[in-house]
Amino acid sequence: MEIHAKEKKEVIRLERESVIPVLKPKLIMTLANLIEQSSDRAEFLKLCKRVEYTIRAWYLLQFEDLMQLYALFDPVYGCQKLEQQNLSSDEIDVLEQNFLTYMFKVMEKSNFKIATNEEIEIAQSGQYLLNLPISVDESKLDNKLLKKYFTDHPHENLPEFADKYVIFRRGIGIDRTTDYFFLEKVDMLISRIWGWIMRVTRQIRRIVDYLEKVINRACRLGKTYQRKSSAPIKKKDTKKDDDIIEDEEDDLYVERIRIENLDFSLHNLASKITIQEPTFDRIIVVYRRAGNNKSKKERGIFVKHLKQIPMADMEIVLPEKKNPSLTPMDWVKFLVTAVLGLAAATGSIETPQADFWVIVAVISTIVGYLAKIYFTFQANMDTYQNLITQFMYDKQLDSGKGTLLHLCDDVIQQEVKEVIICFFILMEQGKATLKELDKKCEELIKEEFGERCNFDVDDAVQKLEKLGIIAKDTIGRYYCVGLKRANEIIGTTTEEMVLKARQEAGA
Repeated sequence: MEIHAKEKKEVIRLERESVIPVLKPKLIMTLANLIEQSSDRAEFLKLCKRVEYTIRAWYLLQFEDLMQLYALFDPVYGCQKLEQQNLSSDEIDVLEQNFLTYMFKVMEKSNFKIATNEEIEIAQSGQYLLNLPISVDESKLDNKLLKKYFTDHPHENLPEFADKYVIFRRGIGIDRTTDYFFLEKVDMLISRIWGWIMRVTRQIRRIVDYLEKVINRACRLGKTYQRKSSAPIKKKDTKKDDDIIEDEEDDLYVERIRIENLDFSLHNLASKITIQEPTFDRIIVVYRRAGNNKSKKERGIFVKHLKQIPMADMEIVLPEKKNPSLTPMDWVKFLVTAVLGLAAATGSIETPQADFWVIVAVISTIVGYLAKIYFTFQANMDTYQNLITQFMYDKQLDSGKGTLLHLCDDVIQQEVKEVIICFFILMEQGKATLKELDKKCEELIKEEFGERCNFDVDDAVQKLEKLGIIAKDTIGRYYCVGLKRANEIIGTTTEEMVLKARQEAGA
């Protein structure tokens, strides 16, 4: 993930993901309709069902173990079940690490990735709807569970907070909001005027540089994360066309449209504008709360599943958030404005020919600016409350057991689609090397469904070999057996026998 800059445009480069963004029924029917012979089409549909039933059976025991383990660490009822088991503390520690191991494997199979330091920094380098500094109350979070897991299972580019909570992300989308954004436009206008003043007045510029250093030191105290140094954000020119989303080789480019980058005009100031932010299509947050009772260790593990979270507002998914307050920058503005206002008012009063209306104007300006800071904060608080409400009702998909069930189904659906596409290519286009097969599968997805992804050909071929319906020749090319033979190799599944029995009973 990188930020590309072109004049006032800000474009984020995103790597293609392995998830196939096509519904399984649509994929199967589209591919079936490409088969000319009706008999072959029927065999293909039968094969698709048998592939799904078989893959589901492969994962059944693993998923069952996952759900049974989570039942012990469910934040609501897990404590009671642990007490019934009469397990020692060491035995429980082993079980919770086993649960995390299973869950992280399912996450990987579902194409979820742990958000890295660089991705989080890029995501939070801009502002969207949330303009308040959101921080985590780390004293309320356990820092032993995940720390032990990552010690035993090292990962690269883990964020600084990975010992307390983990953020998984998958998929990319776009969120657009249209509104007047009056206060934000006023802030932008003030910032640009202030910038112009700094450019034309060198002496003021030197003073402001000093103040900025002081402000930056104060702002560091209020950062949401104390991050380790990460890879620098690369900036370079983007393509010349103005498409919001454009494909270049295997990457996706999404433009981030912010108020700060808008062209200054009376029309933009007086009318509604549309801002745009890339989103993480799915986010899963895993954490454990710190125990309040020192004699009894907290064992509940929280798993939250959310959708369509704007990158710049991803703080909204953080666990155990502190109540927002004025930022260090706001406090500095308050203090500096108050001191300057007091000095100006005192100087005006001490002047022998002091003008009453000048004093009133100075004081009114100072009070107005302080009021502006306060009301901006209140407006941001209202926005924050609205986002929290939306988060609860619209953005949160599920939690706990529901999230795990969703993940298990995701794994099955994804693997079935990979296997079907890979077999279809070999069936229709003949022998192919692994690299050729990968390319042809991606081309098929693009041509037939208008979608692009980084097809996981290795996993698909591995599953097909396990099913026994493809093989490799002496020069490394893969080929498949015929449709009828493939169905014979897999054989009649339990689900088919149950369906047949139901039909016979209904007749």
